[in-house]
Amino acid sequence: MSILNLAYMKKPYFWEKAKKFLINKDKKLGKIILNYPKDFLYSKSDPFYTLARSIVGQQISVKAAEAVWIKFEKKVKKVTPKNTINLHHMSFKACGLSRQKITYLKSLSLAFINKDINPINWQNYSDEKIIAELIKIKGIGRWTAEMYLIFNLCRPDIFPADDLGLIKGICYCYNINYPIAREDAVKMSTKWKPYRSVATWYFWRSLDPIPVEY
Repeated sequence: MSILNLAYMKKPYFWEKAKKFLINKDKKLGKIILNYPKDFLYSKSDPFYTLARSIVGQQISVKAAEAVWIKFEKKVKKVTPKNTINLHHMSFKACGLSRQKITYLKSLSLAFINKDINPINWQNYSDEKIIAELIKIKGIGRWTAEMYLIFNLCRPDIFPADDLGLIKGICYCYNINYPIAREDAVKMSTKWKPYRSVATWYFWRSLDPIPVEY
């Protein structure tokens, strides 16, 4: 997504406050934030879209995920549960999706079609309660649920400690040998509370030529 297009998106209510907080709290992270003055996290406000895109992005780079997603969107025309579940298996494969991810996308589609989950109710749920609901669906683990909390609900204090891109971004920022232990990353993250989602987004941003999007 270009910076020009981003300008028309609504940024989270806490974004500017979080930037100021993090710049004052952490000088090295602050330098990254100042490098991207016009970029910000935004939500497409479509639960299925965010979750489907998060599944596509599992365990691959942002660049690879973007390439696969563009092909998938062209094949499916409009990203909906019905269109996804009706897409031919070979069309999925032509996008570069593995058999496992195809199964996960169909499982997610069924969950929406059968109303096994109801995202409308989640606005007032705690982060952990939403994660507990989401991981009931085949193919959705904690990481994918955390992507939903960050990119769809724009929750301000999510720290996806199992995200390799985040760990790389932290190591790059502080000139630490990659990788560091999950526990060490979590311990470091306490200084970014209550805006760990924002810190995470900028660590990602420091590594990729395009903003992370789900």
